[in-house]
Amino acid sequence: MNTHAYPIELAFPDIAAHERSDTGIPYVHTFDSGIAGPHVTHGNEVCGAIIVDALLRAKLRPRRGKLTPAFANVDAYALFDPSHPDAARFVHQDFNRVLAAQTLDDASHDSSELRRAREIRPVVDTVELLLDLHSMHEKSKPLIVSGPLDKGIALAEKLGTPATVICDDGHPEGRRMRDYEGFGDPESPRNALLIECGQHWEASALAVARDVTARFLALSGVVDAQDWPAGWTMPRPEEMLIVRVTEPVVAKSLDFRFADAYTGLEVFPEAGSVIGWSDGEAVRTPCPDCMLVMPSLRQLRAGVTVVRLAG
Repeated sequence: MNTHAYPIELAFPDIAAHERSDTGIPYVHTFDSGIAGPHVTHGNEVCGAIIVDALLRAKLRPRRGKLTPAFANVDAYALFDPSHPDAARFVHQDFNRVLAAQTLDDASHDSSELRRAREIRPVVDTVELLLDLHSMHEKSKPLIVSGPLDKGIALAEKLGTPATVICDDGHPEGRRMRDYEGFGDPESPRNALLIECGQHWEASALAVARDVTARFLALSGVVDAQDWPAGWTMPRPEEMLIVRVTEPVVAKSLDFRFADAYTGLEVFPEAGSVIGWSDGEAVRTPCPDCMLVMPSLRQLRAGVTVVRLAG
């Protein structure tokens, strides 16, 4: 498995200027056009932080509906150290595993991430369309994570890029923002996409984040094509591949290793192919033409999803 450090090609913006906002929630800004339309929000990880910083500095305002550029786990962002880049993923726990109403309502549990999720929850509860910008531990092609519902897949197809759409139920460790409440309810009109833009520190991840942000905002109707900065969009792929995750592989302990230096989207033609070992037992592909989705051991611990298997 890859354990080398990837070069840091992105400059981390100082987001302190965006702490104060009219919402009363630090680092969360809502702009209301006063005209009927959807409420759209987005933001997370470094490529997302760069995008939100750019939109706020450009004073982008919605023509219809509401727009909420938001920075999510600001405490972890502040901890980033280029000499130990993987250590700043979170402070106490993965922010994108605590977004279940039951978890947020349970006052017996506390962490930096839970406090932040509870802080921004009132705004998230009002959002109709969510774009959650993320990046990956390993260098892999960008992905749309649509969730398991038809409405998420349909929104991904309308967005049109990146080319690979991953349909999954999330992680056993906890719920993501893209699956929170109405976003994960087939009867709700609320909808969300999570975009894995590329490896955390690579410049191409920012190019993807710019492209999907511009397209998402235009698709929502809150802005027009001439409103975002020039040069943000890229050509759309000619076709999209929709892949359904069949099961996650969850580490039982620190004794997990892969059979090779996988980075993602590797396909194994034969069912039963050995892709790794967990506590000395072989981990095998469950079906023919099985694809590995986002394999990584950089955050290895018991209970963490180290790869998802798709067929």
